[in-house]
Amino acid sequence: MLGLKLPTDPRWVNIVEKNIEEILTDHAFCEQKATSTAISLIVSFPEYTELVQEMVALVKEEISHFKMVHDKILERGWVLGRDRRDDYVIELLKFFPKGGSRTTQLVHRLLYAALIEARSCERFRLLSEELQDKELATFYRNLMVSEANHYTMFLGFARQYGEKKEVDAKWQELLEYESKIMSNLGKKETVHG
Repeated sequence: MLGLKLPTDPRWVNIVEKNIEEILTDHAFCEQKATSTAISLIVSFPEYTELVQEMVALVKEEISHFKMVHDKILERGWVLGRDRRDDYVIELLKFFPKGGSRTTQLVHRLLYAALIEARSCERFRLLSEELQDKELATFYRNLMVSEANHYTMFLGFARQYGEKKEVDAKWQELLEYESKIMSNLGKKETVHG
C-alpha cells in the first residue's frame, strides 16, 4: 500500500531495542517536526482552505502524539534528549529543485510529507510486530494507523492540487530516490535513520 521501493531490514528493530531511550527521543522530535510542517503549510498556503482545515486538525493530532511519546519517556524515568540531525530528511529534501510556481512548491512539499509519513508508518509497523516490549509494540501499532492516514491525506492533496499524471510521475521518481537514501540507512536507532 505504501509503495516504498526498499523495505526496512527487520534487523533494524534489534538496533532500536538496544536503545529505546534514543528512538523515543528521536520519535518525539519527529512528531514535533510534523506539527511544524503542518503549521508551515498553513502559513505558506492560506488560500487552500481545505488544506488549511486539515492541517489545523493535523497540528492537534501531531502535538498530541508528541505528548504521548514524551509521556512514555517520562514513564521510563528519562528526560527528553536534544534534537538530532535527520540525515534522511536532509537527503530527501534535495530531490526537487527549488523554485517554480506556488502550486509546484506546494505539490513538492506535499509529496515530501507523504513520503516521510509512509516511511514512518512502515517503521512503526516493524516496531509493532517485532519489539519484545509489548507495551511499546502496541503503542507503535496504534500510531502506525495515524501515519498511514497522514500519508494518504498528503498524497491525495498533491494529486488534487497538481496535475494527477505529473504528480504520480514525480511520486514514483521520489520513491526511487528515497530507496537509494534508505540503502545507506537503517543502522541507527532513529525513526528514519
